[in-house]
Amino acid sequence: MERFWEFLLHALQDTWPLLPWVLLIYVLIELLESKTKLQNSNRFSGKLGPLVGSATGLIPQCGFSVMAAKLFEKKFITVGTLVAIFFSTSDEAFIILLSDGVGAKWVLPTLGVKIVVSVVIGYGADLFLKWCGHRQVCVERIEMPEKTPKTTHDVFMARYAEEQTVEDVCACGKEHGDSAWKKYLLSPLMHTLLVAVFIFLVNFALTAIIHTVGEVTFASFMERNRYLQPLVTCGIGLIPNCASSVVITETFLGGGITFGSFVAGLCANAGMGFVVLLKNTRKWKRNVLLIVCTYVVAVVIGLLFNLILPITA
Repeated sequence: MERFWEFLLHALQDTWPLLPWVLLIYVLIELLESKTKLQNSNRFSGKLGPLVGSATGLIPQCGFSVMAAKLFEKKFITVGTLVAIFFSTSDEAFIILLSDGVGAKWVLPTLGVKIVVSVVIGYGADLFLKWCGHRQVCVERIEMPEKTPKTTHDVFMARYAEEQTVEDVCACGKEHGDSAWKKYLLSPLMHTLLVAVFIFLVNFALTAIIHTVGEVTFASFMERNRYLQPLVTCGIGLIPNCASSVVITETFLGGGITFGSFVAGLCANAGMGFVVLLKNTRKWKRNVLLIVCTYVVAVVIGLLFNLILPITA
């Protein structure tokens, strides 16, 4: 029982200093979502789709994978653009890295790897389908309402208003509210508290494991099993919840997995995007194929990194 309280205290000490930074980043994200101008609403279509989608998916904003899935269902984007956004999406990962003093140094390497992987996978998917003779028909022009939205949040709401039961619901499915204090304080605060719970649980588990088996034994075990790590992290990444990205990121920062396994898990982490696709039960074969391909490709990426550059935090 004494060790339990020791682990609890250690996890709290590792968690609470992150909270102000996480809250600040969430407030900035809300400002980004509401103020960022989106001059070209059709920027995801055309030959630049996978490239633009990859760059957009990197932004730690909850709605992009959902937006991508819905645009794909309406034939506004190609499979390549869809998977490019999915592979570049990292949910809460960058927020945790930025809020962690040690983890901040991994932001740029992770961004670089994710953008390269997403662009390659996106264009590769479109070229493969074209080579197989599968012609993708996409609507070139997205019909917008008379009052053209100017911000990313406005565009999300305009496109998906008919599918929402609550008027002011973000593409992520969470209600943000109209008032400034709800949007810029209450919503970020709720996100922060939720993420804090996940961070605390992961820190507690890692502390208990490392102190129970010993740091040397734990490091040795992870080294022997680094080629199995991507299989696990990619499976966790497919879970449509912010907890998955938190678990993967915190485990990496705690030295539990390699950088390759970390990136692989984030590549498979498409957030709620797959949930939107799975709602279309008529296309279940397509949806299962996309999920399986995402998992396999992400695992291969992790294995290659662990083979060539098996580094840890």
